[in-house]
Amino acid sequence: MKKIQIRDEYITLGQFLKFVGCVSSGIDAKMVIKDGLVLVNGEVETRRGKKLRNADQIEFNGEAFIID
Repeated sequence: MKKIQIRDEYITLGQFLKFVGCVSSGIDAKMVIKDGLVLVNGEVETRRGKKLRNADQIEFNGEAFIID
């Protein structure tokens, strides 16, 4: 699991996927999230604007991340 540090209180799920390089654009992020391919804290998350905070765990395409 990769630890990812953010500088603000939170980051949205769509921004996070772009930040870590899982997708190349906001449109790509929207599609993979809408298709139910992203897990947040072990559950499918379909909201691109979901706020991720410290200790949240994100899984996508075989990769796992934790907000540190």
